[in-house]
Amino acid sequence: MDPFLVLLHSVSTGLSNDELTELKFLCRGRVGKRKLERVHSGLDLFNVLLEQNELDSEHTELLRELLVSLRRQDLLQRLDNFEAGAAGRAPPEERDLRAAFDIICDNVGKDWRRLARHLKVTDAKIDAIEEKYPRNLTEQVRESLRVWKSTKTEEATVSHLVRVLRACQLNLVADLIVEHQQAQGLENENENESSRGGGGSISVSLTSWDSDGPALGASW
Repeated sequence: MDPFLVLLHSVSTGLSNDELTELKFLCRGRVGKRKLERVHSGLDLFNVLLEQNELDSEHTELLRELLVSLRRQDLLQRLDNFEAGAAGRAPPEERDLRAAFDIICDNVGKDWRRLARHLKVTDAKIDAIEEKYPRNLTEQVRESLRVWKSTKTEEATVSHLVRVLRACQLNLVADLIVEHQQAQGLENENENESSRGGGGSISVSLTSWDSDGPALGASW
C-alpha cells in the first residue's frame, strides 16, 4: 500500500466532526463550494485535494498547515514519522538535506529570520510564515527552509546551508550539521567494510576447510 495514502487514512480516522468542519472552512479558498458540500469525511477532503494536485507525498506542506491549525500534535507526529520514512527512501543528497533541516529546526530558534534573509527568502514570505504559524517556532523555521528549497533548487545543498549558517554567525549549528555528515560517512564506510569483510572471511573459511580439513567421513 502507498504509505502516503495510509497516512491520510490514519489522519482522517483521527478527526472529529468539528475538526472536519474546521478543515473545510480553511480549504474554502482552495476547494469550490459544491465540492465542499460533498465532503463528509477527512478522506473526502483529501481526495479532492489530491485530484487538484494540492497535496501529494512530495508536497505535504498543506497537510501540515491544516494539522497545525487544529493543534493536533498527535497527527503532526504521524506526519513527521511519514516524512522521516520518506527521507530514508530518498536519494543520499535529499536525506542529508532533510537531516540538516532537522538540526536547524532544533537549534536555530528565534534567529531563523536572520537565516531566512541570508537564504534570500523575502520579507513578504517571512511575514507570511509568521502569520501561518504564529505560535509554532519550529514550524516557522521549517517552513522558511522549505520556501528556500523550493525557490532556490540549485542552491539547495547541505554545503550551501553550512556556508550561510557561518555567515550568520550560527557556527554551532553549522558544526552540528558537519559532525552529522561526518558520522554518516563513517557509518557508511563501516557498513561497506563489514560487507566486504564478511565475504572475505567466508572465502578464507572455505579455503581452510579445503586445504587443512579432513575428507568427509575421515577422522581428525
